[in-house]
Amino acid sequence: MKGGLGNIMKQAQAMQENMQKAQAELASLEVTGEAGGGMVRLTMTCRHDVKSVQIDPELMGDPEDREILEDLVAAAMNDAVRKVEKTTEDKMAGLTGGLNIPGMKMPF
Repeated sequence: MKGGLGNIMKQAQAMQENMQKAQAELASLEVTGEAGGGMVRLTMTCRHDVKSVQIDPELMGDPEDREILEDLVAAAMNDAVRKVEKTTEDKMAGLTGGLNIPGMKMPF
C-alpha cells in the first residue's frame, strides 16, 4: 500500500511541475485579435497581458492622439483582466474554504 501512495505522490508532483511549465509557456505566447476588418488590432499574451493595441490611422486624424488612445486602451484592458483574476481568486477561495491547493491557481 505504501508503494502505491508514494507513486501517487510522485505523479501529483510531476503533474504540478508540468502545469507550472505550461503556465510559463503560455505567459510568453502571444495572440492577436482583430476588429473592423483589421482596423483595430490587439496583441496579448495567453496570460491576458495586453502587449499592444494598434488603431488604423484612417480612424483618427492626429497620430499623437492615436498613440495615446492605444496606450489607454491597453492599460484599461490590463486593469480589467487583473480585476477578473482577483474576483475569480476571491470566488474560488470561498468555494475551497481558503484551502491553498497546489496547482489550483485560478484561472492561470
